[in-house]
Amino acid sequence: MPAHALPDAPAEPDWPALHLHGSASAFRQSLTLLQQCARVDATVLLCGETGTGKELAARALHYLSARSRGPFVPINCGALPDSILEAELFGHARGAFTDAKSDSLGVIGQAQGGTLFLDEIDAMSPRAQAAILRFAQDHSYRPLGASRLQHADVRLVAATNAKLEDLVAQGLFRQDLLFRINVLSVRLPPLRERHGDAALLAQAFVQRLVQQYRTGPKHIDAHSLALLQTPRAWPGNVRELEHLVHRAFLLAEGAVLHLDLGDPPVVAPAAWTSVHEPDPVPTPAAIDLHADGGTQGNAHADISFADAKAQAITDFERRYLAAVLQRAGGNLSLAARIAGKERSRFCKLVRKHGLQRAGFDAMAD
Repeated sequence: MPAHALPDAPAEPDWPALHLHGSASAFRQSLTLLQQCARVDATVLLCGETGTGKELAARALHYLSARSRGPFVPINCGALPDSILEAELFGHARGAFTDAKSDSLGVIGQAQGGTLFLDEIDAMSPRAQAAILRFAQDHSYRPLGASRLQHADVRLVAATNAKLEDLVAQGLFRQDLLFRINVLSVRLPPLRERHGDAALLAQAFVQRLVQQYRTGPKHIDAHSLALLQTPRAWPGNVRELEHLVHRAFLLAEGAVLHLDLGDPPVVAPAAWTSVHEPDPVPTPAAIDLHADGGTQGNAHADISFADAKAQAITDFERRYLAAVLQRAGGNLSLAARIAGKERSRFCKLVRKHGLQRAGFDAMAD
């Protein structure tokens, strides 16, 4: 039997043991496809909105595969600064740069014999995309300062909450890299498409928390369970539900948990709003730079030039951020790339102007 190949007709996996709970048809189809992907040693691209369980699916792929005894090494691509990119991915030889006092494997070397999980691959900078392209093709790489190419026996699994085809069309993601990582793909459905799974998941979370905190048995009240069966937007998907249950568990004074569900949200999950309710971003045609004493000038006539300029900059920043976030579908990493700013600095601007995704915290992605 070839290396990293599994026998035919495997038994149904114990999905709950892998923290994948659900009986909805759309979710079961994803699990079936995951099981099929686990049987072959090919690159897999996991797609789905924020909070749908892509890392859990990646771990399931690993532990259901012939590589299950090897390491599972996750890396957040959005957290890879270009300055240490190659060293972080490929490792380095002793003396490759200042402070390189010993050899380092890098995450690829650490994943030898197992699975390398590239999370948020859509957030990779152009330099990072170029660096990973060759490795994705033939798994060869050269550590910094090394004289020879090395070959890694690893399986690549990537995840994204963006539509990579759209990013390719916008020039933000390499088409050749997309071809390399999209050998097999699995879409994880959002929670709003998984009818009946919210209540099942909530009860599974309660049981896990009982074990974690070593408490007596607890359960969710009937009214909350009934509300969980109603259609909801769930912008944060399974992660949002898990945090909701966790909060209710910690605040419960007895054995019964009351979930703070309120009314089903009606706002689209990708919508961004501002506590300042900014006006639409003005187009060039809407601004008359040559107007004499127009409404824009009259609005600031009673304050100094410096103050008026500062206010105009603040208004522009707020409107620009809202527009970019809307274009990026609420994806902070993608929005930062469109704006040409580092993600951390972009997030500070978002917080500064009170921008938030309807229904949950703006930093949740």
